[in-house]
Amino acid sequence: MSKQIMIIGLGQFGMSLARTLAERGAEVLAVDISQEKVDAAAEFVSRAVAIDATDENALAGLLPAERDAVVCAMGDSSKEAAIICTALLRQMGCPRIIARAGSATCRRILFMVGAHEVIFPEQDYGQRFATWLMHRELLSCTDWNGELSLSEIKPPKFMIGKNLVELELPKKYGIIVAAVRRDGKLCRPDPELPVEPDDVLFIVSDESAIARLSEVR
Repeated sequence: MSKQIMIIGLGQFGMSLARTLAERGAEVLAVDISQEKVDAAAEFVSRAVAIDATDENALAGLLPAERDAVVCAMGDSSKEAAIICTALLRQMGCPRIIARAGSATCRRILFMVGAHEVIFPEQDYGQRFATWLMHRELLSCTDWNGELSLSEIKPPKFMIGKNLVELELPKKYGIIVAAVRRDGKLCRPDPELPVEPDDVLFIVSDESAIARLSEVR
């Protein structure tokens, strides 16, 4: 069964999120106070509705509690509306409420009124981009909890021709190789096989571990 997700707020972030989720097979209900934005989203989501999400009756009419997740994606210009909307969603019993914040203060308030998760899209992207700029081997990075990340890296020169047993990555760098992409195929790492130049390693680590790898010559 497709994931059923409601997105409230169709600014650049909300619209992009709605489009991506729809492309990946989710059943998306897109909501915004602007009819123009709703009409634009209607071209690719399952359903799009123009309402004021701070209107309790109008919001309740969309049955948000029946969705797998509700994303309150309102921007910084709608802080008060985002707080009211998040509180209403919690009151209605939504199982997973994800709210967007633009500041630490707003983040605290959103948690206080009922958000299960709070995201900082711009800050999170900036951090990932900075990491990518700093470390030339890094291909992509997904932050899990602010401490550990799953990253794709090109193997540094010192790894080429050595196997994972010899490299002792967990002991020396705090890195676990979770998978290897070789010849276009994703597979479990064989600790006895040497690392090849064209491999892509999927590693679990913190950012400092990636920095230590970059320093090895």
